[in-house]
Amino acid sequence: MSTGLSEQELLRRDSLKQLRELGINPYPAEAYEINANAADILVNYEKDKTAYKTISIAGRIMGRNIMGAASFADLQDATGRIQIYLKRDELCPGDDKTLYNTVFKKLLDIGDFIGIEGYVFTTQTGEISIHVTKFTVLSKSLRPLPIVKRDDDGNVYDGFTNPELRYRMRYVDLTVNPDYKQIFINRSKVINTMRNYFDNQGWMEVETPILQAIHGGAAARPFETHHNTLDMPLFLRIANELYLKRLIVAGFDGVYEFGKMFRNEGMDRTHNPEFTAMEIYVAYKDYIWMMAMVEECLEKIAVTIHGTAMVKVGEHEINFAGPYEKLTMYESIEKYTGIDVSSLTEDEIKATCKSLNIAVDDSMGRGKLIDELFSEKVEANLIQPTYITDYPLEMTPLAKKHRSKEGLVERFELFVNGKEIANAYSELNDPIDQKERFEEQLKLAARGDDEAMAMDDDFIRALEYGMPPTSGLGIGIDRLVMLMTNQSTIQEVLFFPQMRAEKKKIELTAEETELFGLVKEESLLTEVKSQLADWSNKKWDLTLKALTGKGILKVTKTDNGLFLSRK
Repeated sequence: MSTGLSEQELLRRDSLKQLRELGINPYPAEAYEINANAADILVNYEKDKTAYKTISIAGRIMGRNIMGAASFADLQDATGRIQIYLKRDELCPGDDKTLYNTVFKKLLDIGDFIGIEGYVFTTQTGEISIHVTKFTVLSKSLRPLPIVKRDDDGNVYDGFTNPELRYRMRYVDLTVNPDYKQIFINRSKVINTMRNYFDNQGWMEVETPILQAIHGGAAARPFETHHNTLDMPLFLRIANELYLKRLIVAGFDGVYEFGKMFRNEGMDRTHNPEFTAMEIYVAYKDYIWMMAMVEECLEKIAVTIHGTAMVKVGEHEINFAGPYEKLTMYESIEKYTGIDVSSLTEDEIKATCKSLNIAVDDSMGRGKLIDELFSEKVEANLIQPTYITDYPLEMTPLAKKHRSKEGLVERFELFVNGKEIANAYSELNDPIDQKERFEEQLKLAARGDDEAMAMDDDFIRALEYGMPPTSGLGIGIDRLVMLMTNQSTIQEVLFFPQMRAEKKKIELTAEETELFGLVKEESLLTEVKSQLADWSNKKWDLTLKALTGKGILKVTKTDNGLFLSRK
């Protein structure tokens, strides 16, 4: 019976066995002490050669050039790749040359982890390298890495580029395409810069529940689960807004949270069902103050990563230094469509959307219709950072009514390169008004809007105890990182984006293969059984169960008996 392993995988398992037979543990438990890394050596060796006389470093073997009694190899650690030099008679000064001749030359492979001790030197060709005086096997790899080839100038060709494989096997992707690591290093810088900025203002980082009894804080479809002990439904949070505002009620002047949000909706180049957002709430502020804060914070992030507020995004140069352009929601629609929707009724807006070939349905209220019109006709035009402000009341159940404009709320969204990356309000703190807004959302839910918000009685109760004037902000971290790293898809800035279930090759036994070959499309079970008269009923049942269990066949009950077909 086939093991399903490739020739290379079988050879590596044989090498693993031989290492053990030589008394070498391929997966030692002991810590390996390290006092240097590749990047530090390559940058600083020429400045102070005396500092690298005795070093210990560890990493993967990523290339080898074996030349009899001496060899070169490439070692890759978390910081980069460096050449190492091994000489047989120095590694094995006695008669026993097994460590070099057998272990290094025959039993180690590209992808294996080793630790080395030695000293740094410069080769005759001028390459900084490590002269190895001792090496230790740290981990044997049982699968071969994809071979990524480079020309003499270091340019990659024949690389590991298939997105499906790269995203599914990120551990391989970042091993053979280490340049992509910089995306995630910069992602960390984005978050840390933002966190440091908030901490310096005296605002506190907090944590709020991910499992929530009521999905609220945004208009989105939730993931639902069930808690067995409490015997109640729970939802993965779509936002953390309502819990953070409870903490403002509790007396904190500023709270923020970086956290995972979950929305059971579509997936595309800018949407993943699990994503990271930062939300912050600051007491005694409004959305006008928040605009200035956002500009200052984003400029700091751009400068931290790029050394300038100017960031290359696709074909555009984005300037993150403020002040940013400001347009009201109605102004933006009129600017890019010529239509003034401010005084139109719900039916008139619906008719306008249809005339522009924008898909609408009866579940959409006035706010959602305006949102669809804006999304289809305005968003793509907003390349430089632009605040869209003063949204219709129907679109924003959690924002405070505008101080001077009837029917609007004090809200802004920040758009960059045609996508929304931030959303902020002067937060609604009137409990009576908030309850009425939730009730309007319930009416939309009754019309079939599965993104409408639910009533949250405890949040209303919290507001009834009193919440000071507050401004709140949410920023999509993934989209912000896309901008700061010039990536066009969200999958590139997520270590492990959501993927469809992997299709695995199904191995059939000889009997299963024979049975499957006899099955015709839409064959009746009795007809197939008649061709297998020499098979016992028990063998038939077991084989049929195996095939259906593997998802190859399905059995359907009909008036004529059992119906067997390919799945």
